[in-house]
Amino acid sequence: MNEFLAQPFYGNTILQWLIAAGIAGGSVLVGKTVYRLTSGVIQNATRKTETEVDDFIVDTIGEPVVVVVTVLGFWIAVQTLSLPVSVDAFLWVATEAAIVLSVTWALARVWDAFVSGWVTALVSTSDSDLDDQLLPIARRGGKSAVWIVGVVVALNNAGYDVMALIAGLGIGGLALAMAAKDTVANFFGGFTIFTDRPFSIGDRIVISGFEGSVSEIGIRSTRLKTLAGREVTIPNSRFADSAVENVSREPNRKIVLNLGLTYDTTPGEVRRALDLLREIVESQGEHTEEDITVGFDSFGDFALGVTMIYYIAKGADVMSVQTAVNLAILECFEAEGLDMAFPTQTIHTVSSQE
Repeated sequence: MNEFLAQPFYGNTILQWLIAAGIAGGSVLVGKTVYRLTSGVIQNATRKTETEVDDFIVDTIGEPVVVVVTVLGFWIAVQTLSLPVSVDAFLWVATEAAIVLSVTWALARVWDAFVSGWVTALVSTSDSDLDDQLLPIARRGGKSAVWIVGVVVALNNAGYDVMALIAGLGIGGLALAMAAKDTVANFFGGFTIFTDRPFSIGDRIVISGFEGSVSEIGIRSTRLKTLAGREVTIPNSRFADSAVENVSREPNRKIVLNLGLTYDTTPGEVRRALDLLREIVESQGEHTEEDITVGFDSFGDFALGVTMIYYIAKGADVMSVQTAVNLAILECFEAEGLDMAFPTQTIHTVSSQE
């Protein structure tokens, strides 16, 4: 057995390889154990605090901690082996990069937890809608900034000249600008939304055939939740060159109701029908406006045309008010003996005389 373990294999004995593998595997177990023990103790402490931000932070840094411990374990395992200088140098650079990116990952998740937890709770108490719109941008922008810094540090530690890389991007600047044309247009479209503020989060809007409530406004796109419950993502550039109808900002909802009475309806009954229509809308109280227009406006092919225009007050349930008005019309007309017309055709025949 000892002779087998002492046999050389790629510059090291089999025993040395087994020891290195054991250290590497043990580092994974140690990382998970440390995470579970530490998170358990810390979480018990953070639950006693009033804020939930510390709970979010503890939950978010767990996985990066496991990665860092595992990477360090692999590096220690590598140090037990005799490797070529070039391989050893490469593994050291890779270890540094992995640690830097793990720390970057942890910081990005901490920022996300901070914004999603504490900042979100803070802006929810504000009366302004602007901070609600800027919150998703701050969350994503902060994470992007953290990752950019982390990648730059990792590249710099790896021996790359970051400034030379950035300068090299200027060679393909024109191609990059052409490729990013739509992105730039979307960015300026988002800037227009924040400056002109044609709508806010929660508003119901109509644009390019889509109607729904605004759920999120980002730098590149805006998300709508349609009446069918689907989520639609619209590029912000569309808002810069398209008409946007903000349904939520209408002072009231105009309803035009066209009815038809049969031709055997007497003038007195028509007047009574007009009075009933006005009374029905007025009976809705604060759900409708005082401005009501009712008139006998046409002699149709098969009906006496009656039109009523009324307005549902802002904030009222449009569908519920319309249903109440329409049901009341059916009930009152039936009680008064007023018949609504439907398309009919009367054929008169003339008998021929021989």
